[in-house]
Amino acid sequence: MRQKLFRLFLALTILMAGILIGSQSDANSYPLSGSPSEVAQEKMQRLLNFIEEDYVDAVNTDSIVTVTINEILDKLDPHSVYIPKTISSAVAEQMQGDFVGIGVNFYRYKDSVAVIRTVAGGPSEKAGIQAGDRILLAQGDTLYGNNMPNDQLVQKLKGPINTEVGLRVFRKKDHSFQNFTLKRDRIPIVSVSGYCMLDSSLGYLKINRFAATTYDEFSLALAELKASGAQELILDLRDNLGGYMGMATQISDDFLSANTPIVYTKNKKGTTATTLANAGGAFENKPVYVLVNERSASASEIIAGALQDNDIGTIIGRRTFGKGLVQREMPLGDGSSVRLTIARYYTPTGRSIQKPYGDGDYESAQDRYATGELQYKDSMPVIDSLAYTTPKGKIVYGGGGIIPDVFVPIEDNAVLVVKELERLGVFSFFSFEQLDAHRSDYQDWTEAGFVKDFQVPETLYQDFVTYLKNAGVALDTKDHKVAVLLELKAALAYQLFGDNAVLKIRAAQDPMVQKALALKNQTSQVGAVNNIHLLSDPSATKTKIQTTNDVQNDVENGSENDVQNTSKETVENRES
Repeated sequence: MRQKLFRLFLALTILMAGILIGSQSDANSYPLSGSPSEVAQEKMQRLLNFIEEDYVDAVNTDSIVTVTINEILDKLDPHSVYIPKTISSAVAEQMQGDFVGIGVNFYRYKDSVAVIRTVAGGPSEKAGIQAGDRILLAQGDTLYGNNMPNDQLVQKLKGPINTEVGLRVFRKKDHSFQNFTLKRDRIPIVSVSGYCMLDSSLGYLKINRFAATTYDEFSLALAELKASGAQELILDLRDNLGGYMGMATQISDDFLSANTPIVYTKNKKGTTATTLANAGGAFENKPVYVLVNERSASASEIIAGALQDNDIGTIIGRRTFGKGLVQREMPLGDGSSVRLTIARYYTPTGRSIQKPYGDGDYESAQDRYATGELQYKDSMPVIDSLAYTTPKGKIVYGGGGIIPDVFVPIEDNAVLVVKELERLGVFSFFSFEQLDAHRSDYQDWTEAGFVKDFQVPETLYQDFVTYLKNAGVALDTKDHKVAVLLELKAALAYQLFGDNAVLKIRAAQDPMVQKALALKNQTSQVGAVNNIHLLSDPSATKTKIQTTNDVQNDVENGSENDVQNTSKETVENRES
């Protein structure tokens, strides 16, 4: 009898222990109710509670939430993305088009902060800081010789607008120490990379993204080009992954006559919003050549599609990225946010240019290269069932990007290798060291003279080849020399004169720019291909426009990697 009672007591003890051990979980065991969305939210919250309270090891639930958010968004489409709090400020600056700082580009060079160039009109230029100066102290804090992290260093130079910062500077060219007191101000992050005249009537303007300030920048640049005689325009949208949709519609409006459709959007409820052009466009119905490639996306494609579908201008290059979705940025309450796809857009003829996605299969530039599409026009996919007709009878296609009117193949491998070295900052850093050691050799050059007459010395070219060899990079001098000489000249020009000089130099050997010039000269033999000259500097006034699109301020990302790329540096060329 005692043995039976003991066994019963033992069983009850084990049962009670199991109840006690599982009691924390059972507290949330009541059935879920509500809509499917409410049930899903409660289920997720319960899981996080269980992990936080009962999981055997300590877990950072924030990191779990981040992973979960990314996995949820991955199930939607390639362009709905999560923006962590840690990079939200950098992303906001890029889209806003400016930041508050002192206005310098700099390298962390050896043990100091070395100024590459000052921003025109910025606090540093006004105070007299010069390229080559070393910033040693900021408000008494030492910036040299202490391996200070880059983000911490930048924060020493940035700050609230109109606040003062005292700088101690070493001027290398005369070995002097100087003190400066600057007031921080708004520093533009330009989205118009440069503009110039290619001949007496053809202007050239490049846009690298569509930020909040892009239309203002575009308007000022276009006004200067028109004042310099521009009657035709090359609009370069290559490698432009997108940005604010409203900026793209406003720029399109400048080329189109009143009431011409620019773009349509449609949301999940089937509501359609139409953007129409207004009267008085700054370059209305004038010839325009739009340069595009496989990295021209979203807002870039809105412009290309609007002009192509309305028989305005000529699209030159290669098939564009293929993104026909619109995102809106939505805050999550802790400094992070999500860019969520809220609509599809359609070009004026009604075509969608969104390429297929799903099952992790999303066409890349590498895929296009492998099929030969980047090299051969006939390899571009054309779907006859997605053919549309423009008002003047031209056939255009939907289904995955804008197919150009005039195809230009990708450059050969030698040029691509040199371009990758340029993207990684190799030419920029080498040129900085060259100027740092021999700045006086370049002090008498003007921008116009440098663009037209400067030739990279053979000794400098050989120094660069040696520089690459020391870094473990071997180039075939026969195959790569022409491209290397071009990028060396461009890198020197940027640090001496800025973006416009670079644009002029590269235009002379750019296959797409040269194709546009050839097309222009087929109908009008005006000017010469390489007759590149400086702009005059007239006062310019902005005119303008309102669109009717109620989602014009929504964000468009050309690639699912756009957000991450905003915080990634290829070289230590920083702005502050």
